[in-house]
Amino acid sequence: MTHKTYRLLGPDGAFYDSAAPALFGGHAKQRIYGRLDCRAATRALSRTGTYRRHRVFFADEAAALAAGYRPCGVCLRPQYQAWRAAIK
Repeated sequence: MTHKTYRLLGPDGAFYDSAAPALFGGHAKQRIYGRLDCRAATRALSRTGTYRRHRVFFADEAAALAAGYRPCGVCLRPQYQAWRAAIK
């Protein structure tokens, strides 16, 4: 029996295979992460194939932050606002 594996981006920025699916998705070029049901990401995925090419996935928010990604301003508004306040 074959088990499904998921390719996730770890805190160190390296990809690894996981038996558990991702909880967050991101865009490698923009360095943004958000929920998998984010309306902004869904809209971008439907518009162009280039967004899909740069899509990455994370096990949790801590991994995304450690890999250098920022929270999405649409689906993770409170986290985004805290991130903005911290960089000022």
